[in-house]
Amino acid sequence: MPLDMSHRVRTLAFAALGTWLFWAIEFPLPFLFGPMAACLMAALLGQPLKGMGQVSKGMRTILGVAVGASVTPALVDQLPSMAMSVAFIPLYILVIGVVGVPYFHRIAGLDRPTAYYAAMPGGLQDMVIFGQEAGGDVRALSLIHATRVLFIVTLAPLIITNFFGATLDHPIGRPAIDLPLGEMGLMALAAIAGWKGGERIGLFGASILGPMIVAAGMSLAGWIEHRPPAEAILAAQFFIGMGIGVNYVGITAQEIRKFVLSGVVYVALLAVLAALFSQIVTNLGLAAPLEGFLAFAPGGQAEMAVLSIVVGADLGYVIVHHLTRIILVITGAPIASKLMSIRHSKPPD
Repeated sequence: MPLDMSHRVRTLAFAALGTWLFWAIEFPLPFLFGPMAACLMAALLGQPLKGMGQVSKGMRTILGVAVGASVTPALVDQLPSMAMSVAFIPLYILVIGVVGVPYFHRIAGLDRPTAYYAAMPGGLQDMVIFGQEAGGDVRALSLIHATRVLFIVTLAPLIITNFFGATLDHPIGRPAIDLPLGEMGLMALAAIAGWKGGERIGLFGASILGPMIVAAGMSLAGWIEHRPPAEAILAAQFFIGMGIGVNYVGITAQEIRKFVLSGVVYVALLAVLAALFSQIVTNLGLAAPLEGFLAFAPGGQAEMAVLSIVVGADLGYVIVHHLTRIILVITGAPIASKLMSIRHSKPPD
C-alpha cells in the first residue's frame, strides 16, 4: 500500500474511533468533535496522519449547497434589513487588524508579512497562500489559523449552550430516504458544477462558494426546497473535524510554545472583539443575540455553517456576514500588503 494511502487509512481509523467514542458517551456533535479530538491527539502523539485532499474539499461542497438552499425569496427580501448590521463588518476587520498585527509582530515576534496574515480572520488556506506569496512563514500561519479555528469550534458550542440557552440538537436535515431523488440529483449537480466551475474561473473558496451560488439560483427558481440530507451534513462534519486535527501533524514543542500559544492568546483577543460587536448589533436591535454572536464569531465559513444549522439559527443572516468578512479580507489583502510595503504577488491558480 502506498505510504500516503496508508497514512490516510490510519487517519480515517482514528477519526472513526473518535466519532464512535463521542457518540457512545453522548457528547454533543460527535461527528465534528470526535474526529477532531482523535486526530488532534494522534497528531500531538506523533502519528503520521494525512488529510483527505480532494475528498475533504468535496465534502465542503455539501455545506455550500446547504447554505445556497437557504437563499430563498424571503431571505432576499430581508437583505436590506441586514445592511446596517453588515455595515459593521468593515469596521470589525479594521479593529482586528489594528489589534492583531502589532500583537503578532511586536509581542509574538513574527515578521511583518506573517504577522499581518496571521491576524486576518480569513480562510485558513487563503491566508496561508497569500502569506506564502508575501514571504511569510507558512508553518506559523498554518498553526495559528488552525488554532483559531480549533478554539472557536470548541468554545462556540459551550458559549451557545451556556449563555444563549440554545441546544445543539436541532434537526440538521431530513434523511435521504425522505427527500425526492430528483431534488437530490440537482443538489449533487450544484455541488459538482459549482465547485469545479468555481475553480476554473479562480473563485476563492470555490468548494463552498461555487456550490452555494449554484444552489442559491436553484432555490430561488424553486427547483430545490430542502437542505442536503442529514447523512451528507454529518459526513461534512466528520471531514471538517478530521481536517482540523490533521493540521497539527509534525508539530514540535517549540512550535507549540511560539505559534500555538500565541494563537490561543489571539483567540482570546478576538473573542473580546467579537463579543463587543455582537453586543452592539444586538443592542441596536439589528439581530437576535444568538445570530449576532454567530455572525461575528471569527471562525471559518464551513464551521459557522455547521454550528448555525445544529442550533437552528438563521443560516442566511449568519452566512451573509461571514461572506462579507471573507470577501473583504481576501480582496483587501493585496492592497493592505502594498500599503504595508509587503512583497505580494498573485497566488497561483
